[in-house]
Amino acid sequence: MIHFHEVSKRYPNGYQALRSVSFDLTRGEMAFLTGHSGAGKTTVLRLIALIERVNRGHIIVGGENLSRMGKRRIPYFRRHIGMVFQNHRLLMDRTVFDNVALPLVIAGYSHQDVSRRVRAALDKVGLLGKERLNPVTLSSGEQQRVGIARGVVNKPAILLADEPTGNLDPELSREIMTLFERFNHFGVTVLIASHDLSLIRAMGYRMFTLKNGTLIDADRMTAA
Repeated sequence: MIHFHEVSKRYPNGYQALRSVSFDLTRGEMAFLTGHSGAGKTTVLRLIALIERVNRGHIIVGGENLSRMGKRRIPYFRRHIGMVFQNHRLLMDRTVFDNVALPLVIAGYSHQDVSRRVRAALDKVGLLGKERLNPVTLSSGEQQRVGIARGVVNKPAILLADEPTGNLDPELSREIMTLFERFNHFGVTVLIASHDLSLIRAMGYRMFTLKNGTLIDADRMTAA
């Protein structure tokens, strides 16, 4: 599903974010990216979502070579990818429903389809009764659930999450990770960037460890 081959990324300011990174993530797999702050975790996710482009190497996602993908194709490609962020990136002056519906509205879905899909996504994250509230009235954990609902409302084949539990306590962090596991059990390929090693090790999924932009380990962890 996701194939990195000798991928390097240097930003315009000269910062070398990735150095010859290679790994494979199979369809329907769930795995974690970990490493110190600035190790390259976020860059990996941004390259998969085509927010950034590689300088060297190539990335294959769902059989498509991202290096050869034209700009017009990118919006259609991204419909198959869900993104979840640490800071939620919610519109605080819009309702929960409107926040989750945003990707569907942009994609041009009908009002009926938007309503059905948003309610289904909110139901999956346990927020069906709060769709008319504004995110500012919700707890941090609930706000993150809104972000996850928005990430999966398109029924993506791939779900990417960048430090989704970074601002949550251990109990809420485990609840959020359980949601990702649930989507993975339905066949969604899940890749999560996280520095929470104790939580990652307890879950027992494969872990890709980055250090200064280099992949130094890619092992399956054993659940405690």
